[in-house]
Amino acid sequence: MTVPVQALPDVLEPGLRVVFCGINPGMLAASTGQHFAGRGNRFWRTVHLAGFTPELLRPEDGSAFLRYGCGLTTAVARPTARADHLSRIEIEAAAASFELKMRSFAPHYIAFLGKMALCAMTGKRDIAWGLQEDTFGGARAWVLPNPSGLNRSFSLDALVLAYRELHVAAFSTEAASASRDLA
Repeated sequence: MTVPVQALPDVLEPGLRVVFCGINPGMLAASTGQHFAGRGNRFWRTVHLAGFTPELLRPEDGSAFLRYGCGLTTAVARPTARADHLSRIEIEAAAASFELKMRSFAPHYIAFLGKMALCAMTGKRDIAWGLQEDTFGGARAWVLPNPSGLNRSFSLDALVLAYRELHVAAFSTEAASASRDLA
C-alpha cells in the first residue's frame, strides 16, 4: 500500500504558539511546495505587519516561520484553484485526522483562515471571528479572515488588525504564563 504524498508539506513542530490553518492548498502553493505562494496572497505581509515576524518572510522562507513559534498547515490536503471547489463533505471527512494531527503537535492556538473549514469540521453554522468558545484538537481555536487575494472583503489594514489580536493573545507575557499554567 502506498501513502499519498502530501501536495503541500506542513510546517509544524510540537508546542508552537500558533498554527495557521488554511482551508486547502492553492494550485501554485501545491506545485511549488510553498504556503501562500500566490502573488495576490497577503498572508506573509499580514503576519509581518501584525507582529508575528520581525522581517517580511517570503513563501520560500516558510520553514523560518518556526523560529517565531508559528506553523502552517491546511485542513484539507487536496489542492484546488479556489477553496469553494471543495465540498463540505470533503472538509468534514478531513476533520478527524486533522484534529488528531493538532492533538499530536499540541499548538497553543489554531488560527483557522476563514470560517469555512471550522464550520464544516464542527457542524456549526454561525461562527464569529476571533477566539472561539470551544477548543479544537486540544488547542484554542481562533478564526481570522482569509488573506487570499480572492478575498477582498477585508483590506490589508483590517487583516493586520485581526491578526494582531491573535498575536497579542498568543505572545503576551500573561498569555505565555497562562498557557504554562494550563499545561
